[in-house]
Amino acid sequence: MAEALRSADGGCAVYRSRDPVRNLRLRVRIQRLASAGPLLPQAPPPPPGRGLLGLAERAATGARRPEEEEEEAAEVGWQEKLFSQFEVDLYRNESACQTPLDRQYHEEILKLEKAGGRKNHRIFTYTDHDRFTNLEEHCQKVTDSDHEVPSYLAERMANVRRRRQDRRPVEASALKSKIITWEPTEEFIKNNHVINTPVQTMYIMGDLGPYGKLGHREYEHVLCTIKVDGNGVITVKPDFTGTQGAYRIELDGEKREVWKYTVENVSVQVQPEEEEREQSVFRDLYGRHKEYLSGLVGSEFEMTLPGTLRLFVNGEIVSAQGYEYDNIYVHFFLELPNQWSSPAFQQLSGVTQTCATKTVGWENVAYFCYPFTLEMFFTQGDESEDSLPQWPVLYFEVLSLDFWQRYRVEGYGSLVLPASPGLHTLTIPTWRPVELGTVAELRRFFIGGSPELEDITYVRIPSTFKGERLSRFGFRTETTGSVTFRLYCLQQSKAFLETSALRQRMQSVLDRLGGFSQQSSVYDVLEAFQRARRRMQEARESLPQDLISTSASTAHQLQEP
Repeated sequence: MAEALRSADGGCAVYRSRDPVRNLRLRVRIQRLASAGPLLPQAPPPPPGRGLLGLAERAATGARRPEEEEEEAAEVGWQEKLFSQFEVDLYRNESACQTPLDRQYHEEILKLEKAGGRKNHRIFTYTDHDRFTNLEEHCQKVTDSDHEVPSYLAERMANVRRRRQDRRPVEASALKSKIITWEPTEEFIKNNHVINTPVQTMYIMGDLGPYGKLGHREYEHVLCTIKVDGNGVITVKPDFTGTQGAYRIELDGEKREVWKYTVENVSVQVQPEEEEREQSVFRDLYGRHKEYLSGLVGSEFEMTLPGTLRLFVNGEIVSAQGYEYDNIYVHFFLELPNQWSSPAFQQLSGVTQTCATKTVGWENVAYFCYPFTLEMFFTQGDESEDSLPQWPVLYFEVLSLDFWQRYRVEGYGSLVLPASPGLHTLTIPTWRPVELGTVAELRRFFIGGSPELEDITYVRIPSTFKGERLSRFGFRTETTGSVTFRLYCLQQSKAFLETSALRQRMQSVLDRLGGFSQQSSVYDVLEAFQRARRRMQEARESLPQDLISTSASTAHQLQEP
């Protein structure tokens, strides 16, 4: 049964190896089968009287070809150069050598001829530095159409030499090109929008010319293409033969000769002792790297003291929208209630950059994307058993700055830090104080300045206020825009791990802390109830005593049957 042959255009295979690519070796075997074309007409019989002479001539012309012309095998290493007959004829003449690589090939061919000539006849190679590699990459087609017109990107990719640059940078050399091009042109974008991955290429070729006519470029065919990049990825096209059968190449022409060839991986396998030694080296390397990372991170996480809650906030002032003037910035600071503290290095205030606004929909929006970090600790005290703990508050003010360095207050606002861990996106509305009349607005427009709060905590109940009632009667304000915050909150406490009575004690505080957002409304209701109760008692005390006694006796009579 005839052997089933495959086409070499069936795709490629991709391998990944940690071994040096110089250990790669391939064995290529090529064999001429027979003509695939129609049967040629038989030669006419010899004329009478010349039978023996004709048979002798036919025997001489139909002599068997040399064995190396019918079948050949070669073992090739990575980037190993095997010269073709065309290259031998070309580089034998020193006048044809123009580049240093040509002169190197000239010397190698002279050495081969002194040593008895080259062993290969049909199988040869093109390495990464040969001209064929450049031309092959430049002339590659994207489709299989004969009328293909390469696109601009295909032309640019074909012109790129994707090679590893081993040249070392020269010290104290000035940069000849800009690192950043702030205003790139369309031509600049087209010329630089090309992937430049370092790849080394090697071609294993076959000279399939007729008997006695080796060395013609039109009979050269690519048997196998190997590409290796810097990450150890090896691309082989076509794949190694293995058990799938040999590949076939059918030539054009009258005879339509058919050749079959195989590609095998004959790289030397690593010995068990060497493999074990390599694994030991890798384990030692990974162990040292793990120790290095452990030294950077630490043997354990920093734990808080018992009865302490650590709150860590990674915040971002995302944007501000809806304000009257342009070029705005935000000034903010954090107020810590009682039993809260922060490290000495922690900054509790900050100012964003001045940001111009852009129109989004119906509003003017300024995108700050300003990050900040807050770290604080809550320590449980004895007085916190019966009192509701307070949560830190972030106060902020929005200001605008014009060309003449005049600033105006655009709004005040406050934000209670979320009590639950996780991601929180909050949009806080703001307001600003106003004065009656048009004079204040004219002053604000022409010379800047506007009514300001001496104490920004007046946005809520100031911490310095010790009275019973805080009256804002007569204080005029105007609603302005809003500021969007994005907060990532983390909480850490030993109470999350302990199982003793301390956990139950601390957990009650944490529950109240975690439910502060819900308990704030309950707290307001209870406070309102207490105020109503005090007003009722004050009203009762202000009434005459005889009226109180009369109402009490009337109620007693109504209860009797």
